[in-house]
Amino acid sequence: MFRSDGKRPDELTLVPWSNGKALCWDVTVTCPLAESYINAAVRESGAAAELAASRKEEKNADLDGRYIFQPIAVETLGVFNTSARQLLSDLGRKISESTGEAREASFLFQRCSVFVQRFNAILLHDSLAIYDCTD
Repeated sequence: MFRSDGKRPDELTLVPWSNGKALCWDVTVTCPLAESYINAAVRESGAAAELAASRKEEKNADLDGRYIFQPIAVETLGVFNTSARQLLSDLGRKISESTGEAREASFLFQRCSVFVQRFNAILLHDSLAIYDCTD
């Protein structure tokens, strides 16, 4: 599952996802306020996530045809790329079919939202200056 540069996506399903192929995915969190994304972000909500997802697709284009590659890009402001939203909806539907709980997709999106909030909290914490208050 390695690319030609020796790197690999974040994860891979152990069972086939579709058409007998395993699903592999790579997650990217982008800040739409960063200089590299700001021009796209001012034009359309979610543009930074879509741009990051397309970059991931380009980097992983040489993955073996045995896999289905899914980029998951989420902006620090909470917007997912379109194909990631579809993947999470499909996954939530499949979990709902298995458990009988109709709200599984909502729960899945809520969990992802909490991950992004935690990520943002860590970024904020790490950006604050440390002061010695022993005086």
